Amino acid sequence: MTGPGAELHGVYFDGRSSRDHPATLHLGAQAAVLVVPSLGREDRWAPAELRVDPAIPGVRRSVNFPGGGRFETRDDAALSAWEAQTGRNRGMRRVRGLESRWPTALGALLISGVALWGTLVYGVPAAARQAARVTPPNVLATFDAETMKVLEAQEYLWPSRLPAARQAQLQRAFGGIARQAGGPYRYRLLLRRGSEDVGANAFALPNGTVVMTDQLVALAKSDRELLGVLAHEAGHVTHRHGLAGVYQALGLTLLSTVVTGDLVSAGTFAAAAPAALLQSGYSRQAEAESDRVAGQYLMEAYGTTEPLRAILVRLEEDHAREGGAEDSSLLDLIRTHPGTDERVRFLRSLEGAAP
Repeated sequence: MTGPGAELHGVYFDGRSSRDHPATLHLGAQAAVLVVPSLGREDRWAPAELRVDPAIPGVRRSVNFPGGGRFETRDDAALSAWEAQTGRNRGMRRVRGLESRWPTALGALLISGVALWGTLVYGVPAAARQAARVTPPNVLATFDAETMKVLEAQEYLWPSRLPAARQAQLQRAFGGIARQAGGPYRYRLLLRRGSEDVGANAFALPNGTVVMTDQLVALAKSDRELLGVLAHEAGHVTHRHGLAGVYQALGLTLLSTVVTGDLVSAGTFAAAAPAALLQSGYSRQAEAESDRVAGQYLMEAYGTTEPLRAILVRLEEDHAREGGAEDSSLLDLIRTHPGTDERVRFLRSLEGAAP
């Protein structure tokens, strides 16, 4: 090769498995050639097609190829020299230069920290709510499907043992709630047997999938109690609480990658989203909004919010008895919702506000 060039030795990952293959990457001004002897391949790309991750001390540098492959090397010096010769990652090279001038770097860090704190406290929650409102239906469907895969693969949920007739009865009842809730969501009720961690519980996913466990059905003393819980979960869907929680949970990651110049790909975001959804939980405001939806449903149907109040108290007692309230390993989204006393008072206040 003529002009700027570098020969890097490292390992290649094909993007489909975790196995690495010894490889050599030849970088030039006009072409990049990857040679992987064990796979019998020699691939050629234009340098503009490559995405080179910024240097992090102690971590191998990565060169990402179209289609998902990745080359990793510890020869940072040669790769950095090629970047300088070809004008790649100018912004990150400036950042690395600042590291050698620590007073300037410290001042910049303090200013950036204050700005980042303000963005996280005030900007990220508002941006998350707006992003949730405009997320298209096909993305919502992906969230639901991928999250259920995670829950079932990690054995948090098992097939329901409820009799078929009982399942059909609950499906019909939920159908009425779904029709009343409306919106562009694909409401469906999934009845599952929860693991010991999940226990008696119900939770909603962004596109209208509501999961209710056999243990919750057994804990309820009437179907009205179950309908109150299901209406509450439908409230989470219509207000897009779960999705807003995902965006807010990933906000720090997204902001930090913007600062470093290493933008997260759509594929990486899609892979991280189910885990963020399961760990995000709900805010006090989100619970109040969903309790209002459920309370209004119960007031219109039965003239009282007592069914939901009763099962909330029983759920808290059940989880305390089983030790679930102290189990930090349990996913936040499917934990018993916190603040039961406050929520019961709020539901009772809805009765006083009724005409």
